Amino acid sequence: MKKISLTLLVLVCFLVTGCGKTTGTDILKKLDKKVDDGKGYVMTATLEVLNNDDIYNYEVETAYKKDDYYKITLTNTANSHEQIILKNDDGVYILTPSLNKSFKFQSDWPYNNSQIYLLQSILSDLNNDEKRTFKNEDKSYVFTSSVNYPNNRNLVKQKVTFNDKLELNEVIVLDSDDVPNMTLKVKDIDFSPSFKKNYFDLEEIMSTINIEEETITTSAIDEAIYPLALPEGTKLANEEKVDMTDGERVILTFSGDKPFLLVEETVRVMDEFTVIPTMGEPVMFMDSLGVLSDNSVSFTSGGINYYLVSDVMNQDELLEVANSINVLPTMK
Repeated sequence: MKKISLTLLVLVCFLVTGCGKTTGTDILKKLDKKVDDGKGYVMTATLEVLNNDDIYNYEVETAYKKDDYYKITLTNTANSHEQIILKNDDGVYILTPSLNKSFKFQSDWPYNNSQIYLLQSILSDLNNDEKRTFKNEDKSYVFTSSVNYPNNRNLVKQKVTFNDKLELNEVIVLDSDDVPNMTLKVKDIDFSPSFKKNYFDLEEIMSTINIEEETITTSAIDEAIYPLALPEGTKLANEEKVDMTDGERVILTFSGDKPFLLVEETVRVMDEFTVIPTMGEPVMFMDSLGVLSDNSVSFTSGGINYYLVSDVMNQDELLEVANSINVLPTMK
């Protein structure tokens, strides 16, 4: 009789209170502990980015060492263009090895917004969203939560999938129309990595890196490249070409309700490795990483350096114009 009563009690417990059922909170606690208790991780993945109607594909390697060391290597699969985001004791850097240069930031990156290629950032977004959803399906744990991409307000949520070993499988970042704008697919993740001495050292990285890409350089700009999206009431007012010692520069002046200046100049490979201090934050553009400040945007694409600046446009407006710059000459 006692055995029957005990069996009934256990059955009622499962039916009424859901005893033993895995919850999203349980999974997140285990994931947080896995990251916090470890010495770091190395993750390899592919990243697909949708920009307007164009799709850009990257090979990604994320390396994290406890005590705030990060190294994210992004390689564009179309042209092998490689850039590295590095964070160490000295600051935050965007390295462009093929040009032998780096930008240096005094920045809160990666803690100031969402980062699709960082496990800590993904978990932070999941933990911070009280309205997140969770499903346990086909030996996978699937979360949906809000995201924080201040450089792209149209990105509103992420769908994150972990396998039953609590390893990240996939992250999809969607816009307000539920269209996937970024998709990260994880190939492998190692929670017991062994990092060589000076692995996160700037000079060491530049001295040991193997540059496989063929750097696109040119000494002339045949035609200026114009943005396809302009603020209402704004139009091209002047175009000037300037000869430089080892190339050309085109200065496009746009006037109207939202005036701005767009400078395009030929890329030059530095003779010696050069670190350029800059104000702003790292930001991803069409096929490269760039720099976003309060009133300017700069990036390199197709052998051309672009610099967009305005005293009246906000960051969202700057990014909209910058992301609309076509890599092929178009009509004014």
